[in-house]
Amino acid sequence: MRIVIAGGGTGGHVIPALAIAQQLKKQLGAEVLFIGTARGIETRLVPQAGFPLELIQVGALKNVSLMTRAKTMFNLPRAIAASSRMLSEFDPEVVIGVGGYASGPAMVAAIRRRLPTLAFEPNVVPGFANRMIARWVSAAAVHFEETCRYFPHCRVTGVPVRSAFFSIAAKTEGPPTLLVFGGSQGARAINQAMIESLAGLRTKIPGIHIIHQTGQRDYEHVLAAYQRSGISGEVHKFIDDMPGTFGRADLLVCRSGASTVGEITAAGKPAIFVPFPAAADDHQNVNARALERVGAAVVVEESNLGAAYLVDTIVALIGDAGRLQSMSAAAKSLAHPKAVEEIAEMVVDLAGGASNL
Repeated sequence: MRIVIAGGGTGGHVIPALAIAQQLKKQLGAEVLFIGTARGIETRLVPQAGFPLELIQVGALKNVSLMTRAKTMFNLPRAIAASSRMLSEFDPEVVIGVGGYASGPAMVAAIRRRLPTLAFEPNVVPGFANRMIARWVSAAAVHFEETCRYFPHCRVTGVPVRSAFFSIAAKTEGPPTLLVFGGSQGARAINQAMIESLAGLRTKIPGIHIIHQTGQRDYEHVLAAYQRSGISGEVHKFIDDMPGTFGRADLLVCRSGASTVGEITAAGKPAIFVPFPAAADDHQNVNARALERVGAAVVVEESNLGAAYLVDTIVALIGDAGRLQSMSAAAKSLAHPKAVEEIAEMVVDLAGGASNL
């Protein structure tokens, strides 16, 4: 079986795509070709994972200048044509679009060639690329039930998440522990708000322990602030064992990208979400509100991220064991431990059930 996976740009697109590719290779012996762009993280992660990557030239259309949009529109026909040539040469049985710059042109090319197509959409509101081709794709795999209103043929599979997140035991001992992170690159607004909150947290929760992933850029500044504060804390540029660190925490303060939301639901961890306000289509806010509605999270807008408000929010939650437990259960109710297997089943169905084994 030959499969093309198109899209990328950020880890939120590429990491689930790699999980899908690895499952298809393991389960079906599939040959998988990625189509991406030179500007995305796929140029590093896909070859590292051992998959071939072809590049097309296309840029953004959303939240960009008029000049950038015009350049993208100029390049779009060529990107579709280049994608079509790649599909002709590789001859895939199914094309999967995971969103991001390369997804749109490759999926348009696949639809024109009447190839079976699967859109993978981890956000509540589909990204621009997936919205543009939604009505024409053969099927869609999504994380949230409400996303199905965008796609005629839709299945709620969840987001592929590392298995370690599903096996995290409930925390039963140790000091009240807060885990703070803003993605692999950190989040300056969250870092600064936490610095300003340290004195208040130390006063109101004397025994609190904080684990803070800052990203490379703010590490020294944040580390110095923790050292001055005298609070019990660990400051890291990057945390390699995030599942293990989740297990040590009672409460998380973080962004609400699709991968983070998937990991939080898998782990069943209560969260204070601070959505990234510049995210395309405000998707982080929409993701966060979906969890807030079921009682799994509390949303704090970045515009409200003052020290006093953040301290009060953390104190109210971390001091209420019953609420943390109910939030954990609500988060877990949205988990999908078999997401990658279900997506593989959809691929087999689209290919007519022929796994070429």
